[in-house]
Amino acid sequence: GNWATAIGLLQKLESRYPFGRYAQQAQLDTAYAHWKDGELGLALAAVDRFLRLYPNHESVDYAIYLKGLINFNDRSNLFSKITGEDLAERDPKAAREAFDSFKRLITEFPSSRYIPDATARLQFLLNTLAYNDVHVARYYLRRGAHMAAVNRAKEVVYSYQGTPAIEEALAQLELGYASLGLTDLQKDARRVLEKNFPESLYLKHGYDPKERFGLTESLRASSPGFWSRLKFWN
Repeated sequence: GNWATAIGLLQKLESRYPFGRYAQQAQLDTAYAHWKDGELGLALAAVDRFLRLYPNHESVDYAIYLKGLINFNDRSNLFSKITGEDLAERDPKAAREAFDSFKRLITEFPSSRYIPDATARLQFLLNTLAYNDVHVARYYLRRGAHMAAVNRAKEVVYSYQGTPAIEEALAQLELGYASLGLTDLQKDARRVLEKNFPESLYLKHGYDPKERFGLTESLRASSPGFWSRLKFWN
């Protein structure tokens, strides 16, 4: 559709009826139209304004969900499905903000109709953020910054439990501790890796920070059918 025209009409409607339900709905629809038109900054500004002015509106759950969608698409480019770019190597700011919006929706509006989709996206974002930290730890290991790598890998283990990135983070901890001469901690990391990932290739071949693993491929493997569950993609 012609979203620019729709935005103009909505703005006229809001100007003509600055108070009441028409203005409120126009603000929310304007945010959606900006999002569909690819104007993500304007979309975020509009939805934030709505949430600030009408915190008790009956459509607050939708506004929070929409804010999550805007940030979700901001850095995703369909999660690099077409280009092959590794999402974990991008600035995770938008992903974290999308995560916060979906988490807020689930916490404050557990009966919202948007919960199933938000939950699926939340899990994907959790995996994405975990892989972002793994990528950073890998970067540090390649450059010999072993303590920085250990700290980042520990963040993955403690903050993103249950994500596929844990396996690589544990291998990073083992290598990082070994490089720092912390033998006991190295052994602890290996024991946890053996217990949780007994078939891990890292146990057989060790961890080489120069190797790479495609994020999208890993996420697809960990979340079968994820793409088909995103009902509100467009």
